[in-house]
Amino acid sequence: MMTNRLATEPSPYLQQHADNPVDWYPWGAEALEKARREDKPILLSIGYSACHWCHVMAHDCFEDEEVAAVMNRLFVNIKVDREERPDLDQIYQAAHQLLTQRGGGWPLTVFLTPDQTPFFAGTYFPKTQRYNLPGFIDLMENVARAWHERRGEVLAQNEAVRAALAQQQPAAGTQQALTDAPLTEAVRDLAQAFDPVWGGFSRAPKFPRPGELFLLLRQAQAGDAQAREMALFTLRKMASGGVVDQLGGGFCRYSVDEQWAIPHFEKMLYDNGPLLYLYADAWALSGEALFAETAEGIVGWLLREMRAPDGGFYSALDADSEGHEGKFYVWTPDEVRAQLSAEEYAVAAPVFGFDRPPNFENATWNPILARPLRAVAAELGLAGEAAAARLASARARLFAARETRVRPGRDDKQLTSWNALMIGGLAHAGRVMMRPDWVAAAYVAIDFLHSSLWRDGRLLASFKQGEARLNAYLDDYAFLLDALLETMQAGYREQDMAWARELAEALLAHFEDPDAGGFFFTPHDHEALLTRPKPGYDNATPSGNGVAAFALQRLGHLLGETRYLDASARCLRLFHAQLAQQPIAYPTLLAVLDEARVPPRVILLRGPDGAVRDWAAALRPKLRMRDVLLALPNGLSLPAALAKPESDHPAAWICSGSACQAPVSDLDGVLQ
Repeated sequence: MMTNRLATEPSPYLQQHADNPVDWYPWGAEALEKARREDKPILLSIGYSACHWCHVMAHDCFEDEEVAAVMNRLFVNIKVDREERPDLDQIYQAAHQLLTQRGGGWPLTVFLTPDQTPFFAGTYFPKTQRYNLPGFIDLMENVARAWHERRGEVLAQNEAVRAALAQQQPAAGTQQALTDAPLTEAVRDLAQAFDPVWGGFSRAPKFPRPGELFLLLRQAQAGDAQAREMALFTLRKMASGGVVDQLGGGFCRYSVDEQWAIPHFEKMLYDNGPLLYLYADAWALSGEALFAETAEGIVGWLLREMRAPDGGFYSALDADSEGHEGKFYVWTPDEVRAQLSAEEYAVAAPVFGFDRPPNFENATWNPILARPLRAVAAELGLAGEAAAARLASARARLFAARETRVRPGRDDKQLTSWNALMIGGLAHAGRVMMRPDWVAAAYVAIDFLHSSLWRDGRLLASFKQGEARLNAYLDDYAFLLDALLETMQAGYREQDMAWARELAEALLAHFEDPDAGGFFFTPHDHEALLTRPKPGYDNATPSGNGVAAFALQRLGHLLGETRYLDASARCLRLFHAQLAQQPIAYPTLLAVLDEARVPPRVILLRGPDGAVRDWAAALRPKLRMRDVLLALPNGLSLPAALAKPESDHPAAWICSGSACQAPVSDLDGVLQ
């Protein structure tokens, strides 16, 4: 079989295209120079390995000899894995928005002039005209003709595109006093968008949007009843739908319907880390078993299917298997009946919705929690424990049968930023739900990142088959610093604090704009691209600027390090005008604002190991998301700000900002 240049690339997504008849190049100097030398436009295709519509376009177009011949004749063709090169994806998604006046997505298809400026953009295109989309061959001919015959218009548009991209950079406005008005307005805006029937804040398609739920849970802990109801109702509806794998645990990327029932079936690591964090806090806030079960399902899936032998975590599972979306996950009634006893089926069918009309493509069932188990048990005259046992047995049997199917593909690269999101979720949930085994898994993953992706004071972004590669981005440093703050609260290790300080210094040295404020997405020595964004709004993942400012602010309070506090304050000032105008787009920066106004409460426990652990366990149910607790047993080597006196009896120091109370030496006093 003939292969192209992608055959030597480590990215699983690029390898999927290695046997295309397209003369693909990876992004790099060779392709860019060829475009300049031959005066050819660039056809840039960006996607990722688990993307369903990326697979569809690959089959329709990139595997087709006729389409490939046109691509090879007219363009220099570059294929990019958006997970490895989020810098390129950010730039060209923003360009797509400018050129088309609508949101982008994947696959992203962009035509560039040889200087990397986009002049036409779209997403999925079929080979021949359908779905109200032009055929890809006709489109390419028209685009190439525009480049050769209407070059003046293209170049004039390019100037406008470059100017518009430059104007998207945040610019600090007149500094105003920090108030809680953006927090109040954000909750009000979410209330106006809230779906009171199915939860969430949009119509179909529905994405989990952890940042908004994170904001609402913080406000709920501050006493906002409306925020509490919106957050818990949404998390409840999500956990009851088919967007979560009811048999194997873990969330898919989004739901195509408003009821959270039918997802595109890809499972991404980056969603599940923040969702684990949220479900643990929802359980702590409400005590609802559904939230604990959902968190346990995420971790079960993670450790079973996504953990590498070295302790890090893989990136994603594909939506498709055997060429069909969702085939691994869906069922026919005959398949279900064949696996279950009559008694098990009587409980499982109404609970999982198998007694309803098919919910996936009018032919099969994607399991949901269609009815409460207690209602089904009452109808069948069963005690609650007996019904629960039958459901557990049915779930186990169906899961075991599903394990014999052809599995979806797995993207086995390990990304620093996505690992950090999951480590933070694991450590936080392990602490909140008192699961030391989860915390231990977070430590192993942290140690993998340190040993495999940290080189000479710099991070690398991706690891696969023993090789770390690509200079890390803002998200890698910021998410990892935040994750270390979570692991230290779950159980303090000297090496975690040492690494956190190194990461903080690297953030300031390589990413901060000390004059204007904020952090660039790429380091100062990164290759020159079309533009250099400073992303502030939250997307599917939290914003790098928001997390960097949040983590630096917390670390600054812990260590009394004003440089970290000042960098966080500069970042907040840069984005303050945007926060005031559209607060709901910036939930992570809203948390920075909240803790800039009222510093987090820092609780330091010092004393014998066993005693401080017992105190920490007693205190944790009382903590809020804005509290930071460190249990510091005697014998540790600590930074000066944390080095409280050792003694044979535990004591607690409780501080907010630079104000600390006198140490408290009895647990009841601390609890009060």
